[in-house]
Amino acid sequence: MSSPGAPITLATLPNLRDAGGWPTADGRRVRTGVLFRSTALDRLDGADADAVAALGIRCVVDFRTETERINQPDRTPAGARELVEDVLADSQVAAPAQMQAFFRDPAGAVAFLASGRADDAMRAAYREFITLPSARAGLGAFYRLLLDDADLPVLYHCTTGKDRTGWATAALLTLLGVSEEDVYREYLLTNEQLLPALEPLFERFAAHGAPRELLVPVLGVDRSYLDEAFAAVLSGFGTIEAYFADGLGITPAEQASLRDRLLE
Repeated sequence: MSSPGAPITLATLPNLRDAGGWPTADGRRVRTGVLFRSTALDRLDGADADAVAALGIRCVVDFRTETERINQPDRTPAGARELVEDVLADSQVAAPAQMQAFFRDPAGAVAFLASGRADDAMRAAYREFITLPSARAGLGAFYRLLLDDADLPVLYHCTTGKDRTGWATAALLTLLGVSEEDVYREYLLTNEQLLPALEPLFERFAAHGAPRELLVPVLGVDRSYLDEAFAAVLSGFGTIEAYFADGLGITPAEQASLRDRLLE
């Protein structure tokens, strides 16, 4: 990896990158080769499948809803076990899980975007990552999985690998001691590594009168969304450590073990 966050460029699996390599406040660095984030694996094929297999993935964690999984089932690498953790199972809105419907109905999506409600829906979803029982259970199970070397390296994803996956990464890196600047930098890399793969969607939406600037906050990520999640952590728990302990059930001893395992 040439630098932290460098893309692993695969045509059938966009937004794939190693979540490691970032420096921490205590002078260590997040291990590389153990944490990989991506979009859903439903299109993974051919040489790209071989490239993912070469990463040695032992477990694939899927944060998607049942509907998303049924409509676009993963093509899991041979030999890897699957773990389903539906983060938004308890949500009444689940904006990040509506991407499939969003993609299928450009005219309806344009009307929604033009209403100005899209940003509010996304910020509400990021608050739900902190407050929903299903989000706490799913993320807690994911972080606990990282305590077992038998499941590493792990690849984790949602549909576009940007919101549920983005928060899972940002929270973990923060716990590990990565600076706020680098946490946000890693999160915002999705706009560079995902949006080019969605160019055909931009063109479809343009035909329905939706300018690019209206779509980017929904098809990509925005700093204000991550702000919303961290504000919910601060309001509900006070610190990232308390969020992991009291919200996700990851004890202080397990948090220390995560740092020992994931830092070098």
